[in-house]
Amino acid sequence: MHLIQRMKIWKELRRLEQRAREQPAPTTFVDLGQVFINLDEHAKAERVAEDGLALFPKSPELRQLLECARRGLRQKRMAELRAKVTRSPAPELYRELAQVQVELGDSAGLHTTCQEWGMRFPDDAGCWLVLGQARLVNFYRDLASREGQEAVRCLERAVQMAPEDVSARRLLGEVLYRIGAVRESQKHLTQLLQFSPADAEVDALLRHVAALADHGDDVEALLDEVESQGSLRHASFAAVPRAAGDAGMARVRDGLAHVADLPGVTKATFIRGSKALVKGAIRDGKDPFLRVARVVAKAAHRFARRLDIGTANKSVVEGPFGDICVCVYGEALAAAQCDETADLATVMAELQEIVAGALHVVEEA
Repeated sequence: MHLIQRMKIWKELRRLEQRAREQPAPTTFVDLGQVFINLDEHAKAERVAEDGLALFPKSPELRQLLECARRGLRQKRMAELRAKVTRSPAPELYRELAQVQVELGDSAGLHTTCQEWGMRFPDDAGCWLVLGQARLVNFYRDLASREGQEAVRCLERAVQMAPEDVSARRLLGEVLYRIGAVRESQKHLTQLLQFSPADAEVDALLRHVAALADHGDDVEALLDEVESQGSLRHASFAAVPRAAGDAGMARVRDGLAHVADLPGVTKATFIRGSKALVKGAIRDGKDPFLRVARVVAKAAHRFARRLDIGTANKSVVEGPFGDICVCVYGEALAAAQCDETADLATVMAELQEIVAGALHVVEEA
């Protein structure tokens, strides 16, 4: 790239970065991220997309930018792994390379990688597990009998080679009960529970499967029926409605109302994804307090990550508006805006209880 062209690009970058700070809008972040992508700076484009989504979580353009940036990062990583595998092949490198190809949807490359993986390391069941996972994704998407047969064949091969492989056995047990082969599924899930007797989730899954109707053990015929009917026999365990989740969210709402009633608290919110529960003097979804809570959480997390000092779970921002307390773990965020009469330690402790309760609800679901 010529010097004059590079100077023009950097001038445009500075202009867009200034506009993003002073007049943030989805289109500005998209334009800025696209410039970074054109410069092959996908990591910077990813950060721009994440910053934009912190302010505008419902923007489809920013989500597309984030996916494009991450796709570019995956392609770079795939090239690096392919070079490493060529120099010094190892099962761990093949596994990571195959997972990246699955994320990219590179079916041809995945097949080549797994074929090479199996030839170099014939005693490693990992290639069959990855192939089974990829085929299973295609089967659940299209309900094509051929994809289902290949998925079951690969997973059975992985279980045969590594009988204590929890991932392969669980995937096989799940696809079998969903197509109607309940008794066959129970055999695998029972063995899975023997390997992990303290796993409450596997125990609950086994009890769920035991209550389903069995339609035989002819897997090929059952897969053909699924394809002809266009639907699976049984829903996934995760899709079964649970009253505990509703009760848990009710506790989150009650906790948020309690925080809003604390002395000195003017506003309180609970945010997960693009949805927010609000209490107090909040006008609407465009209230600046909601945006500040998201931005503070994202900025504190990124600052801690860049310094490699851990994670920022609790933050307090002071300003002419008072104090904003933010508590965040994973995707759950709770925040409150307070005046000078508020006990910040008490407010932060209550916010932590709300977030912990929300995480418990997510784990149950």
